Amino acid sequence: MNISVLSIFPEMFGGVFNSSILKRAQEGGAVRLSVRDFREFATDKHHKVDDYPYGGGAGMVLKPEPLFRAVESLAEEGRKPRILLMCPQGERFTQRKAEELSREEDLIFLCGHYEGYDERIREHLVTDEISLGDFVLTGGELAAMTVIDSVVRLLPGVLGNEDSPEHDSFSTGLLEHPHYTRPADFRGMKVPDVLLSGNHAEIDRWREEQSLERTFTRRPDLLHKMDLTDRQKKYLKSIGWKG
Repeated sequence: MNISVLSIFPEMFGGVFNSSILKRAQEGGAVRLSVRDFREFATDKHHKVDDYPYGGGAGMVLKPEPLFRAVESLAEEGRKPRILLMCPQGERFTQRKAEELSREEDLIFLCGHYEGYDERIREHLVTDEISLGDFVLTGGELAAMTVIDSVVRLLPGVLGNEDSPEHDSFSTGLLEHPHYTRPADFRGMKVPDVLLSGNHAEIDRWREEQSLERTFTRRPDLLHKMDLTDRQKKYLKSIGWKG
């Protein structure tokens, strides 16, 4: 996968892209990450990328020319990248969206600042507008880092254990079950006996029930989006779910 980021603060990405999973993913050849300062694509001598909004109002608006030119310089002939605008007005980012994007070959992230973007960028350049939630950040950089991390960890071979992403919270539609490791007894706090039993069928059942219970207590809204089995419904009703 090729992931390119356009930002006027490219230095913000150095620590994130050169650490942990993202660093390993690049070293293993799963992804190529690059960041460009789109001021380079401004046409005036001051490399100006924003201007006052037509009609008046507070703040500055990002101009279309630098971003269009920057994207055109990155898009290889014959390839159609997904162009993602990080924006609080966009689609709420979810694990499903991460899984969808992980199947692409080319992603380009646009990180803005100031009051907003010239509307022609939204209408004629981007393919996706993405928001992390109902709040506003200073710019799109932190949001882009979050989305990139979420996507790259899903690429084949990146996590080492191919089954790991499949059991993450939200990947199954449920929140993930609890985890335990050694010691089995820590200050009187003991690991559930079922996990020490060696009975994998019972362990799988316990984990599923724990995921159902955790989802019911913390994110019951997720259950309404799932096609639950009869057994899952029976267990949920036993702990108070009304269906």
